[in-house]
Amino acid sequence: MCKRWVKAGHNVHVITCAPNVPNGIVYDGYKNRLIQREVINGIETTRVWTYIAANSGTNKRIINYLSYLFSAGIAALFDTKPDVVIATSPQFFCGWAGVIFSRLRRVPLILEIRDIWPDSIIAVQAMRNKRILHFVRWLEKKIYAAAHHIVTVGESYKQKLYEKGVRLKDVSVVPNGVDPEVFHPQQSDDDLRQRYHLDGQFICSYVGTIGMACGLDIVLRAAKRLINKNRDHIKFLLVGDGAIKDELEKRAALEKLHNVIFTGKQDKQMVPRFLSISDACLVHLKKADLFKTVLPSKIFEAAAMAKPIILGVEGFAADLLKQANAGISIEPENDEQLVAAVEMLYRDPNLRHSLGQAGRKYVASCYNYDNLAKDYLTIISNVCNSRYSMLDT
Repeated sequence: MCKRWVKAGHNVHVITCAPNVPNGIVYDGYKNRLIQREVINGIETTRVWTYIAANSGTNKRIINYLSYLFSAGIAALFDTKPDVVIATSPQFFCGWAGVIFSRLRRVPLILEIRDIWPDSIIAVQAMRNKRILHFVRWLEKKIYAAAHHIVTVGESYKQKLYEKGVRLKDVSVVPNGVDPEVFHPQQSDDDLRQRYHLDGQFICSYVGTIGMACGLDIVLRAAKRLINKNRDHIKFLLVGDGAIKDELEKRAALEKLHNVIFTGKQDKQMVPRFLSISDACLVHLKKADLFKTVLPSKIFEAAAMAKPIILGVEGFAADLLKQANAGISIEPENDEQLVAAVEMLYRDPNLRHSLGQAGRKYVASCYNYDNLAKDYLTIISNVCNSRYSMLDT
């Protein structure tokens, strides 16, 4: 979005932290300093100090969130006064940094909701202290009330916000999408296949954060079923890192699941290369009512590269997959259905091709970031014009 707004002639300034996700280790070329500045694709970027913690555990993560709240809030005060502040959640206290800054500088605040927090952490049981949860619920109501407008990523999220007391007219939907310049059909990267000893294998890939919400133990159970059926030519490739990656990798080694390959953390520029060698792409979340409202961006990236999708997410995402005819839906956490879907796609290359082409056509027409950025820019302009008209009167 920011890259496209800059190209349209707008000044965009991002305030963030030193890159360290998901392991809590600062990336090469960066340090966890009080202030660091750089320009990325024309975007002014300020990186502030935070208490760095790995993407696991509760107490240290809360300290990490709070440290960003204070550091970002202070840094923003010394920045040129903008026309509008956009604060994105999760994480939750990033939204509050936006609230504080917008109040102090008297500019409108657009609050992005890309995940319903704290509902999402409750769904994966990452926070259980009732007193803390009660306080966070209170903060949640206050932050919605403080925003001049809310942008969320799906109609289901908009309905969820309405149930929490937010007026429908105060919410706009700009869904996740895909960059067609980055994700498009391309030849299989044979060098990458050889690196992981996957020549001649059928590859079902999961590409993304291997976190608590993903429920990827389903892959280990499915892999064991395939070994018992002598389907050694079918491999699961888990690309990425996260809170439960090490645990899954240890279990796979202990159970001698040679058909599950872990790549570890990869540069984002590698994502299209990994998708290019995939015969099918797995998108999966734990079975929980909250996740019926989500629309994972992995769907768009796989579809844009004409890859058939195996989707273990119910609700809105399953409806979209059916409408796009881009893959096969399974019940979340049902390893038997995962095996059946993988075997179906393995046996039928024509089905893989038709699902991939249908998905690409659908995503290119409905979820192209070029168009979504223009839609978002219209919302920003309307919020600014409305807010400053109120201040003038």
